[in-house]
Amino acid sequence: MLVGMARLFLRVDLQPQGRIGPGKIALLEEIGRSGSISAAGRALGMSYRRAWLLVDELNKLLGAPVVATQLGGSHGGGASLTALGSDLVARFRALEQAAAPLVREHLGPLEAMAARSASE
Repeated sequence: MLVGMARLFLRVDLQPQGRIGPGKIALLEEIGRSGSISAAGRALGMSYRRAWLLVDELNKLLGAPVVATQLGGSHGGGASLTALGSDLVARFRALEQAAAPLVREHLGPLEAMAARSASE
C-alpha cells in the first residue's frame, strides 16, 4: 500500500506455523497469470527452487495445496491456483483493502511529520 512515499506491508504471522506476506501472495498471483511456477519465479526474480519452496511452505501451512501442477509431456506442464490458493489471495488482498483507510489516516500525518523534520 502506498501513501505518498510511506509504505505499509501487511504480513500475517501464524506462529509457530508460518507467515503469509506480500511476496508469497505476489508469487501465487503470478502463478495464476502465467500458469507456471518457473515462469512466476522468473518474473519475480527468484529461482524455480525458491518459488517451489514458498509454494510448499504455504501448502504445509494451510494443510492443502494452494497450487495444482500438471506434469510435462507433449503439451508441457503447468500450474494453476487451487480454490484454496485463490481464496488465500482474495482474503489477503481484502485485508490490505480494509487497512487502506487506516493507512491514509495514520501514515499520511507520520509522513508529513517526517518531511517537516527532514526540512529543518
